[in-house]
Amino acid sequence: PVTKLGRLVKDGLIKRLEDIYLFSLPIKEAEIIDHFLGGALKDEVLKIMPVQKQTRAGQRTRFKAFVAMGDQNGHLGLGVKCSKEVATAIRGAITLAKLSVIPARFGYWGNKIGKPHTVPCKVTGKCGGVLVRLVPAPRGAGVVSAPVPKKLMHMAGYLDCYTASRGKTATLGNFAKATFDAISRTYTYLTPDFWPEVKLVKAPFQEF
Repeated sequence: PVTKLGRLVKDGLIKRLEDIYLFSLPIKEAEIIDHFLGGALKDEVLKIMPVQKQTRAGQRTRFKAFVAMGDQNGHLGLGVKCSKEVATAIRGAITLAKLSVIPARFGYWGNKIGKPHTVPCKVTGKCGGVLVRLVPAPRGAGVVSAPVPKKLMHMAGYLDCYTASRGKTATLGNFAKATFDAISRTYTYLTPDFWPEVKLVKAPFQEF
């Protein structure tokens, strides 16, 4: 561990990943995520695209990798890395995806039976020219969406969701980021069940 957060995690003083999100502490080490989610994490390479830079001796090609990561149970990360070789790009993207892991909030479409299965409310996310809107769907509807957001929603663990998008969704990077942005907004949206006053507890950095 290099950061204070890493040390607290290693010593077992922070029990859950949610304790880190509660105080929105920046996660700077990928191993923290490994420690909490470990085996449950699945990663998938969304796309590898060559990007070129014009030099006076022709072009220099580098590879840009988009990696999605999730435990299919409310955690999702997205990483983008550019590198000379494909393998290094993917490896770097996986690390970055781990660092960017966010909590995804679940909710119900109608009456609250069983486990939450869809997004809690309509949320939108935007990146570049792409706008993605996630709409709660009834149980059994599945994730109704394009292949890119579908992978991300599946990684986060949503069972049912309607989606709408506008803009140039062919730009895969922005399409993925917009979806990621929308899912990250599910917890920032203030719903009535967040109204009761919460007892303030000390942040881990002050406590230990």
